[in-house]
Amino acid sequence: MEVYGRCPIRVVDIDSPITDAHNPLVPAPTPVDERLLDLLRHRGTRSVAEIAGTLDVGEATVRRSLRRLSGSGRVIRIYGGAVLTGERPIDSPAGARPDDQARREIGAAAADMVPDGATVVLSSGSTVLALARRLRGRRLTVITNAIDVVSALADEPEIEVVVLGGILLPRTRSLIGHLTDRATRDLRADIVFMGASAVDLEHGFMTEEVGEIQTDRAMRGIARECVILADASKLDHVAPGFMFGFDQVGTLVTDERIRPAMRSALGERGLNVVVAASADPLTRPAGAHGTES
Repeated sequence: MEVYGRCPIRVVDIDSPITDAHNPLVPAPTPVDERLLDLLRHRGTRSVAEIAGTLDVGEATVRRSLRRLSGSGRVIRIYGGAVLTGERPIDSPAGARPDDQARREIGAAAADMVPDGATVVLSSGSTVLALARRLRGRRLTVITNAIDVVSALADEPEIEVVVLGGILLPRTRSLIGHLTDRATRDLRADIVFMGASAVDLEHGFMTEEVGEIQTDRAMRGIARECVILADASKLDHVAPGFMFGFDQVGTLVTDERIRPAMRSALGERGLNVVVAASADPLTRPAGAHGTES
């Protein structure tokens, strides 16, 4: 009987003229490219004008550098600028929005709720992505259908990332559909963290993405606890898609702009309300200290 794969294979070095340094399809990096990457690593999202001013080069030079880095997959170009791959803001491509700081604060508060060694489910959304970034360096298992969460945690050696397959929903960069729902059947988790487009005292928790409703419910079903992350601008509003009522959610993490009456009413519905502390003491309302109710 002939056995394949037992014969030694001679490895021959090939002196090919096409290398990364010479391949015309792979533009050679420049010092500006490395300085630009370093700037994005330390300061996050930046516009072309900001990058040019900081690096003391022309905007045309910056655009050429961004084309090279985008082509190699090292940065993602957004309207007017760029971010590092894995740092893409989901729903504010045109630049920072007023609620961005609140989302970061909520993400930090939610990260404190995750014990080491836990298995957590992370849905799509900018606030959940802020949480994912705060989980770097932890020892966890993360189940997610969000492409941006996968990118944010892909290089973490102590985090096992379980990706739910499915059909890509481009606007939220999430995976949805019956394949995603079926994948959840064999999985269980301690906590699921989800975003919400709107929270209403009568209707409960809602989403702008009607196509995600079934997947959100499937992910909720595999976790013992459900935590909703929603900045105060989402409260006392409605959205087209109904996710679930107050009986399915144990905790809401929001920011200090929540109205006292709304906070009290949510508590009356059995919801534990966690108010994330402001990073800027000057913007903190009197008496607010990031407490629970």
